[in-house]
Amino acid sequence: DRALGSMEDMFFTDLQGLVPAETHLCDLSAGVSPLPGGLKFADSAGAFHYEESGKLLSVTSNRFIHWSTSGHSVQLVEQSLDTNLLNNWVRLRFNHCSVLPGGVSIQETLNNVVILICTNQSVHRLLLPHPTRMYRSELVTELHMQSIFTDVGKLSLQDSAHSAVIPSQVGQAGSPQSCSSWISHQGEAHYALASPAGGIMVVTLPPHDTPGSVSVVELKQSSMMSRLSGWMPSAIRGDQSPADLVLSLAVRELEEDSFIFALCQDHRLRMWSLREQACLLEADMLEYLPSCKGVRRLSGQGHRLRLAFSSTTGLCLGVYLAVPQRGQFTVLQLVATDNNRYSLEHISSLLSTQETLVDFTLTSSDVWALWVDESNITVVKYINFEHNTAGQWNQVFVQPPPEEEVQIGVDLDPRETYLEVLFSPLRFTASAIVKALQIYRRGSERISDVSWEGLKKEVTQAVETELQSSVTEFEFSQEEYRQLQVEFWSRFYSCCLQYQEAQSTPLGLTVSQHTGMACLLRKGFVSFLLPCFAVDHLYLSYEQYLFSEEETPVVSRDVLQLVQCLRLVSDAVSPEMAYEMEKALDYMQSPERAAELVLENMLCNDSDNVIVDIQNKLQDIRNPTAAMMVLLREMDLETDSELGSNSAVGLNTRISLSQLYGSSSAVSLVCQAVCHVAMTRALFCRDLLILQKLYLRFGDNVFLGGGAQLLQLQQDLIPRSSHLLLSYHLLKHISQNLASSVPMDTIDANLQHLTVLELSDSLSPQTVVELFYQTVGRRIIISQIYSQQQTCSVLLWNHMISNVVQLLAQLLWPSNPGFLFPECLMANCQFTQLQEYVRLIGPWCQVNIGSCRFMLGQCYLANGEGQKALQCFQEAATEVEKEEFLMKLTGSEDEESASSPRLQYYNKVLRLLEDVGLPELVIQLSSLAVTEAVKQWKHLTLTQNPDSSMQLDCLRQLVVVLCERSQLQDLVQFPYVNLHDEVVSIIESRARGLDLLTHNYYELLYAFHIVRHNYRKAGTVMFEFGMRLGREVRTRVGLQKQVNCYLAALTCLRLIRPEYAWIVQPAAGATVYERPGASPKRNSDGEFSSEPVRRQVDILELDDLEKQYILSRCRLTLVQHHPPSAAIAGSSSAPELVSLLVQVGLFDSALSLSRTFSLNLTPVFEGLTFKCVKLQFGGEESQNEAWSWLAANQLTVINTKESSATDEAWRLLASYLDRYPSANGQHHRYVINKLLSHGVPLPDWLVKSYKRVDAPSLLRLLLNFDLLDAAAELVLEYVDAVLGRGHQYFGIEKPLCATSPPAWLPYTSIDQLLQALNETQTHSSVRWFTSVFLVGREWNL
Repeated sequence: DRALGSMEDMFFTDLQGLVPAETHLCDLSAGVSPLPGGLKFADSAGAFHYEESGKLLSVTSNRFIHWSTSGHSVQLVEQSLDTNLLNNWVRLRFNHCSVLPGGVSIQETLNNVVILICTNQSVHRLLLPHPTRMYRSELVTELHMQSIFTDVGKLSLQDSAHSAVIPSQVGQAGSPQSCSSWISHQGEAHYALASPAGGIMVVTLPPHDTPGSVSVVELKQSSMMSRLSGWMPSAIRGDQSPADLVLSLAVRELEEDSFIFALCQDHRLRMWSLREQACLLEADMLEYLPSCKGVRRLSGQGHRLRLAFSSTTGLCLGVYLAVPQRGQFTVLQLVATDNNRYSLEHISSLLSTQETLVDFTLTSSDVWALWVDESNITVVKYINFEHNTAGQWNQVFVQPPPEEEVQIGVDLDPRETYLEVLFSPLRFTASAIVKALQIYRRGSERISDVSWEGLKKEVTQAVETELQSSVTEFEFSQEEYRQLQVEFWSRFYSCCLQYQEAQSTPLGLTVSQHTGMACLLRKGFVSFLLPCFAVDHLYLSYEQYLFSEEETPVVSRDVLQLVQCLRLVSDAVSPEMAYEMEKALDYMQSPERAAELVLENMLCNDSDNVIVDIQNKLQDIRNPTAAMMVLLREMDLETDSELGSNSAVGLNTRISLSQLYGSSSAVSLVCQAVCHVAMTRALFCRDLLILQKLYLRFGDNVFLGGGAQLLQLQQDLIPRSSHLLLSYHLLKHISQNLASSVPMDTIDANLQHLTVLELSDSLSPQTVVELFYQTVGRRIIISQIYSQQQTCSVLLWNHMISNVVQLLAQLLWPSNPGFLFPECLMANCQFTQLQEYVRLIGPWCQVNIGSCRFMLGQCYLANGEGQKALQCFQEAATEVEKEEFLMKLTGSEDEESASSPRLQYYNKVLRLLEDVGLPELVIQLSSLAVTEAVKQWKHLTLTQNPDSSMQLDCLRQLVVVLCERSQLQDLVQFPYVNLHDEVVSIIESRARGLDLLTHNYYELLYAFHIVRHNYRKAGTVMFEFGMRLGREVRTRVGLQKQVNCYLAALTCLRLIRPEYAWIVQPAAGATVYERPGASPKRNSDGEFSSEPVRRQVDILELDDLEKQYILSRCRLTLVQHHPPSAAIAGSSSAPELVSLLVQVGLFDSALSLSRTFSLNLTPVFEGLTFKCVKLQFGGEESQNEAWSWLAANQLTVINTKESSATDEAWRLLASYLDRYPSANGQHHRYVINKLLSHGVPLPDWLVKSYKRVDAPSLLRLLLNFDLLDAAAELVLEYVDAVLGRGHQYFGIEKPLCATSPPAWLPYTSIDQLLQALNETQTHSSVRWFTSVFLVGREWNL
């Protein structure tokens, strides 16, 4: 434990900062010409920290300026971790000049920030307002502030008072190689330049508010002093540069004098006094270098010099001697003696094996150094030069560059994979992607939208356009197109890699002496160095950086041994198995099972005997379970402590705290730190879980404790490791999950009726964790930090940022009782991300289960999945009394609410559903709520509730709930006391307002009345139900239910006395919906109505209901036989329905319907006759089709095998003529007329049947169709029948005889027949028929 605690403040992690988006470009001309030779200086960088950057109650808290030089330009950026600075980036370009390394210096005065710049031909001074002078109040309450560079374009940068040309006598010998500049106490600007001929030239500008001229002073030793100092002439050394050529300069003002420290090419350090213009001190640095043999002959081209001053140690000098293969840092202290004499006291010498030093900085206690190794990898280390006797450098874990190749799964889309890699945190900066995009487009067009979403669209469009333009074929296989996608996306990705690598080039280091904040200055951005937590350091450190066994206790030694085993496991896990493990966690599979699969793969592919090495190391661990407990305890972020409050802090402090670490840079920085911690610890837990599974395999071979420790490992440690792995995997996921851009009006609408949190109008964050920190987490974290400490005036970077990262991770930790993160996602409409969050924690997290179900219901509601949302809301109700979020949602602090929190929860959710506009969900959820509470409060609510409106509301909920849950018996038998009519009204309103087939409220109301023996009302309900079914549900199912309804209504009316067997039906056109609140006397224009509105009603008796029943039954028969008729059958009248039935051959139903409604049967007989005609002349196909409609009618049973469909149709017609007689044989006449009109010979049975009924009419029909022979035969037979021969075939009861009265014959028809025969027949036929007829006439017929 002591080892873990001591490492926490020693190791740092590199995290990328943000890149400014706006630039001021200023050109400066010093009136000089370019020097011959085109000398170029290396790029450099530096930073300036405000004096009050570590003070909380200050405008400049956590505020600094950093710059970088490249060729003839200087780029200056002002950044703040508390507020977003506007116009904070400026680029100065010096024509025909190159900026010297270290040629930028920034100092602050009471009223100004002064920027001093040295080029190889000129010096410049920029005078900018101090931030404290830009605001009237020291307290900053705005989220955005103007930078000091806002008005830089208005300055006269080329004014002679603020710039000067370096004198030509120095310039003739070449350009200065190094420089240093400062502001004196008198306000003068001094520029110390290393002369190429040796010595130092100081150029001085007068104070900005005092007129004066430029002065030049040259500091150089005489030749005599050179000989006395033991200098060797350059000709003897073999080079052309002087021995006192200055390589590095540093300046410090002490006792109203400026001391210039110069580290020269001859390895000597000289201190010059500007006031006395004399060298006060000279020291040979090789004296502090062990075994310096042969080094003195070499020129020290890479020597560096840095100064550090503190009130406790005074002025310290850090000297880096660039000795081949073994550079050395020497720390010296300047000591003043009597008579203005000075000496150097050696403090420490620190060896370094690195080759190329880029930069180093010196603080009052540490040396920070930046190298680039042979592989061009950035290396940063630091060391305490006072108390580190072993010379052990501390490691800084620099963020590795993005992968050179992107692995794309077989089932993944290349475009989505590359976009995810490009725009995930900790990989690429926006500026690198923008530059790569501009090059990829091969154009200079400016990208206007630099937001992450806009940039992603631009990238997608550019790559897809390039891909489409290169396609020459019109058809591709899926695999070919995938290969094209990979090719073009990898090309763009390589462009991004190149620019990211260029922007990641390290240029310098800076460490604030006020806050201790360390930053790595790169070419394109700034990397902040954050303290690394102890457990992360153990996992990331190389073995040589861990403590030795002799220096640590037993437990710590076991921890270190265990971590070494974890490093071996990590190296043995292949990338493919690491991907499988990651995918298993994403798919919510068991981590333990996934670890076993990885272990199996390791055992099968252990070609390097890694498992044996691990086993050997495990045997050296005395108490592995205790070591694992230490690691698990360090990584577990679960806490029960309540959030702090800053109520005891003063007003000014609270205002400053409201802005602390609130800028977009700080938001990105803190959340990247959490992401980095989560990624590191997820790997840690993965390897630990694999190692634990390996322990189980080894068993007693490595466990000294035996079975007890194995049991503890299996039952306690492995489940805890699995839980931690899932938790950190979740943190990593949300830290990389991008937030969606949502309009503010959508967010406002979402927050109207739920518990809401404060929203900030800040910049759109990139990830959901940044969104949470920006809107909710930062305020809580800062309050927590300052509630636990006494003073809050000093902002120490290591302490503050570690606490912020730790507390943010605890707020995000899923096992902690707080539920602020999901609540923030819900409030900001991040429903997709929230749904994914709930999905990931659902199977294993046992905290806030109900709250998560409620949030998932919110997501479903936003996606339009109402039923799923309702299910989630119902599941969350069981946890209302247990979870803080749900209790806060229900307002359980109120005494009345506390007594029934679940009902209050349902009330809240019902309001939400009402506002969303989902009445059907309101009804269902109300049903659930009432059902759960009905056993406790239904009698009390319905009978003793003094509020009538609330009483009706409760009654309505009770009815709906019991109906929806199919508890109809309880609903029907419930004693409603004096609320009987209200119940009926509620059910009626529900029945009339909801879908008929989905809900059964009519049937419920029917049962309600039947139980109470109110049969007439029950019949009325079912008749209304049937009427609505006919109008609204024109389907077979609807017609079937309509028939059942009418039958039930008939049954009800038959159960009561005949005088009461009637119901009331509103007449057609009388169902007028009146406007609510309308006057009964005046119309809509305000005038008196001519007559009162009267509502007309119809009284329906049993006969009327029977007619409706038969009509509906015929409709159902029609639809059953011919389904396409369903759309028109439901609204057809009786005559229309008869026609439809005849068309499909349902003659029995047509005749029954016609007789019920007293309709003429002629259409039925004509329709059947026409079908007989069609069958008579139709083929085999028509015969087969006829059997379907013939079977639907009642056929005569004929015991003959030769019976055909045509015969059956004629028999059916004959049976109808016999069954339904008509006056004067009207039906026969229509049938014969139909047959003759189609030229069909009359069947004998039809002629015989009609002769018995009306022979004269048959004669007239034959004459009408010119059937003269048949007519003549009929007349002769008729005459014979009248005379007594066959009179029974003509329906003549009494034939003609001597005693009978005279008989009547159709003389007119007979005369017409004679006339027709005379015109058309032969003479013999005419004579025969005439003789016969005349004989009859003579007999006086």
